Amino acid sequence: MDAELAVLAGTAGTTVVTLLTTEVWQRVSDGIASLWRRAEPDRAEAISAELEVTRTDLLAAQAGGDEESGRELGAEWQGRIRRLLVTHPEEAAALRRLMDELQPPTPEVPSVTQHATASGYARVYQAGRDQHIDQP
Repeated sequence: MDAELAVLAGTAGTTVVTLLTTEVWQRVSDGIASLWRRAEPDRAEAISAELEVTRTDLLAAQAGGDEESGRELGAEWQGRIRRLLVTHPEEAAALRRLMDELQPPTPEVPSVTQHATASGYARVYQAGRDQHIDQP
């Protein structure tokens, strides 16, 4: 397996587990199950059931303040997804699309350009936000 697919599997496993406790959990579950449905149709239902169990475990862990369970479950899903990509590398493009769809939109960040010229004893102070200068 090349390094790019390993990174994709790692990112996907972490993302899946992170999003299973959010409002998009059903979309995550459906997307992951669809990967298995195409690649290994006989396992798709079992994967859907495992995602449900993972969600239940995560919610219980969060309620109990157990952060380690989330990391462990993330590692489990990283491994499952990695193994799927090893045997079915053609699913990498579909997994990338799913991960892109699940990323929250990022707001446009305005561009700020500042120019200043000073000469002699002049001082120039520039800031992108608040600036407080305590000099006489």
